[in-house]
Amino acid sequence: MSGAGIARVAIVNLGCRVNRVEADVIAAELERHGCRLVGEDEADAIVINTCAVTGEAEAKTRKTVRHAATRPQRPVVVATGCVANLFSSELSQIAENVVVQGNKAAVASTVLERLGIAPDASCADAVASLTPTPTGRMRPGIKIQDGCDNRCTYCIVWKARGRSRSMDAGEVVSRVRQSVSRGAREVVLTGINLGRFRAVGEDGKAMSLPGLLDLLLSKTDVERVRLSSIEPPDVTDELLRTMAAGGERVAPFLHVCLQSGCDATLRRMGRVYDTAFFSGVVDRARELVPGIALGTDLIVGFPGETDADFEESLAFCERMAFAKMHVFRYSRRPGTPAATAPGQVDPHVIADRGRRMRDLAARMRHEQASAHVGSDELVVVQYPGRGVTGGLFDALVDPAYPLDSLVRARARAVLPDGTLDCTTTPA
Repeated sequence: MSGAGIARVAIVNLGCRVNRVEADVIAAELERHGCRLVGEDEADAIVINTCAVTGEAEAKTRKTVRHAATRPQRPVVVATGCVANLFSSELSQIAENVVVQGNKAAVASTVLERLGIAPDASCADAVASLTPTPTGRMRPGIKIQDGCDNRCTYCIVWKARGRSRSMDAGEVVSRVRQSVSRGAREVVLTGINLGRFRAVGEDGKAMSLPGLLDLLLSKTDVERVRLSSIEPPDVTDELLRTMAAGGERVAPFLHVCLQSGCDATLRRMGRVYDTAFFSGVVDRARELVPGIALGTDLIVGFPGETDADFEESLAFCERMAFAKMHVFRYSRRPGTPAATAPGQVDPHVIADRGRRMRDLAARMRHEQASAHVGSDELVVVQYPGRGVTGGLFDALVDPAYPLDSLVRARARAVLPDGTLDCTTTPA
């Protein structure tokens, strides 16, 4: 350890948005105990937040753990996250200096214990009380829900995360207030299945995501709330009306998970909607929240996907005119029904379909960004001279504005990658 017993810790995050939020909380607790966040080359301990969403992600996890464990300084390696929960014994056997801790709330104390540092009792509740971004991101994420009750045939996350469960509504309010007190202008509500948020309100009645959003707008001074990924059945008229009523305090963006634009593929995936339902959600969103931008996730090469199925999916996505589309090539996830399903698609075919879908995604993003030229946007500055709009478009702004500023910007042009070139004034 460096200096007068100061522990140096590196945080390596793999996987989803929720993992990133959890990594922030772990990092914050370690800092409160006097640890210093450093790169892997300098670290006495390396925390790896693992991902098991695909077979490729799991393989990357094992490689990352092995690489960390064999660094010259022989750091303590603490593996947590989905792979740690699913394959604890396999990870722990990689090397003697690897420790598996499936409980993320205990990761910081595990690091301290392995480094021979006595935890500070005054920080025992740090995980429950902090929502910082010590890893450097400007818009703090707050995980309000965990787990999933769905059983999609390509997914193993429900096994790793368990059943859906939600944070107490009062605790969400408290965390948003804490984030605002630390200078956050925008907070992002996240979850493994965000739309399944369920809590009890102050009146003793059941509360879902629209009620929570309304509560945050009335009980906090947060300037903008953003929702992360959500499933199509949870995009209700109540939620959309609540978003619209919030005006500029609610980011006009929804990432609605599609996965395929072909009904036959959706059925094989075990998804609980079809393209007609999804299209209806998109229409209602654009009707009730004018100017809303929509993002999605899309898998290509799922087992059984024919050329015709892919073309159908491609055409459907183009009709939806997404502003942001994450394209994933299907990767076998051992332990899921899809991994042994008939009709596995040739990897070269999958790669070609992925390229075509990514080309469409880039074209749609540029087209959607172009529609904002000449309009005013609220931009949160994330890096010097760069920020994001409410619709999650990248924006170039005056570099004189400090990080985490919320500025009024007018888009005057669109760069080839879909970034908005803006003139700015204070919001």
